[in-house]
Amino acid sequence: MRAVMRSLRFNRPSSAARARTQPVASPDLAARGYATLFARRYLTWEAARPAASENALAAMAGPALEPDAGLTLPASGEQRVLWAEVVQERSLAPKRDVYTVAAQTDTAGLLYLTVTVAREGNGQLALAGYPAFVGAPSSQPAKLPIAAAEVDDGALTTVVERALRNYLAASQEELSADLAVSARVAVPTASLTLLSISRLTWSADRRSVLAIVRAQDARGAQYTLGYEADVEELHGRWELSAIQVDPTA
Repeated sequence: MRAVMRSLRFNRPSSAARARTQPVASPDLAARGYATLFARRYLTWEAARPAASENALAAMAGPALEPDAGLTLPASGEQRVLWAEVVQERSLAPKRDVYTVAAQTDTAGLLYLTVTVAREGNGQLALAGYPAFVGAPSSQPAKLPIAAAEVDDGALTTVVERALRNYLAASQEELSADLAVSARVAVPTASLTLLSISRLTWSADRRSVLAIVRAQDARGAQYTLGYEADVEELHGRWELSAIQVDPTA
């Protein structure tokens, strides 16, 4: 273990970090939040207190939409939203976007609701129509990366295993011994114990490795996790220049 930690600077990002640094349109976070807030209010109701639902939506619906945004409550029952978040969005026109909000309710289960939000000329947000219940974004079962070459370098395997053990345990000082001078790494906030590495393979360009690991937290819960690590061989010694993410990106 080194007595003095290395200066952690970052020169070459991991392939995951490189993908994230491609230019993308800046999301309108306020519009996303507005759509989520509407979905929460729209899907939260109590039949015995219909006025509460209408009042919650009044400022958002306004005179352009029906009271309660067109929602007529049943004779009995109630519904609460446990969590809600935007999972998809598309643009209808400049400053006019449709957000798909996934909302987990306590009675109807997981619902998907589209909410159209406009950014008016004065900068204010407004609903631009009635909501719609829709299906979930298309998905399929998980797929592992295509077959990759197994790492057969014993020295590299040892370094990666030791580094991931210290990384998961949030042992920053011990971890620094296996990091390149240019590395920039932030250890997880939840400390884990590395139990085993079940697979260690090369990336296509052989600049990084993918480790499938088994880890356990302080409560005894166990996880199968996948970590990408950029690796460099310098003067016959392997070092890690990145682990999974760039904390400054």
